[in-house]
Amino acid sequence: MACFDRVSPALREILLKLYRAEKPVEIDHHLYEFGSVEYHVQSSAADPQHNYLSISTPLLSQGALLSYGLSSYTMQMVKQVCSDAVEIVEPAKEGYQLTLKLNFAKVPIGKDSEKVITQISSVQAVILSSQLKEMLRNVNSQDTSQGMNKPIKLVYHPREPFYVIRQPQKITAVFPMRFREHSDVIIATAFFQELMDVGSSEKWAKAPPCTWSPIPPPELRGEPLEDLSTNGGFVSFDISSRHVEGKKLDKTVWSLLNFYAYVKNHVKCTRGFIQRRMQKRLESLVEVLTKPNRSSIIFLVNFIQITKKHYSFPLLLLNN
Repeated sequence: MACFDRVSPALREILLKLYRAEKPVEIDHHLYEFGSVEYHVQSSAADPQHNYLSISTPLLSQGALLSYGLSSYTMQMVKQVCSDAVEIVEPAKEGYQLTLKLNFAKVPIGKDSEKVITQISSVQAVILSSQLKEMLRNVNSQDTSQGMNKPIKLVYHPREPFYVIRQPQKITAVFPMRFREHSDVIIATAFFQELMDVGSSEKWAKAPPCTWSPIPPPELRGEPLEDLSTNGGFVSFDISSRHVEGKKLDKTVWSLLNFYAYVKNHVKCTRGFIQRRMQKRLESLVEVLTKPNRSSIIFLVNFIQITKKHYSFPLLLLNN
């Protein structure tokens, strides 16, 4: 998957067109995006100053924390998105979690207008991230209403769920890793092991500790079998209070939300690097063979033997 973007490019384009329109525009447009997100933009020529934006987005968690819709914390975060030009309509339009009334007359004129429209276009990301922020900012909470060590399943993409588990003085995030190709599993496994080694070094002592295991951690016992059936194992991060202090909270949240994308991008880049290196080796071999002599034959035999012994995996990638 692509990296989760804070701003919806399509929504931003629509809102900018409405804002820049010289004449009143009549619009009733539905926009669908990644992760089953739906936007409904309404504008009436009879009331050109006020436009309505309704948002339907799957809740990150269906647990007790969010069982009654958007929490008060999430609503507060939404209100901070250009509060002068945005007003929350209550109740929201039927079928949507949130409806906003946009007053373009209060949007600053000039370069700041694009900045404000961009902020409005990031409201779905605000909803998504605020839900995870609400969990992480209570890392030291002694509230046991949800139960310690009880996993909360978080889903913003059906095929890429992860778990948040509250434990004494920390919160553990667990990612079940799945890959389509066996070669991707090999690359990812090497990456996870390296991630653990680097994370345990003194230089990165302040980073969230990372662990990888081919089997589910004990905290996930009892979870549905389909959620625990993986070919890439389980990656866990321990989040403590120092990782969510001040501006670190936002950085930690977006690192977790984009972890799947980060790993898949690393796998893709590694695969491409190996393919390019092997292609160069093959080109050098062909260049030698264009001048057949005894040394080139010896080189060919040695190359084949070394390749079979040491480069079986890169050749597998090359064949793919």
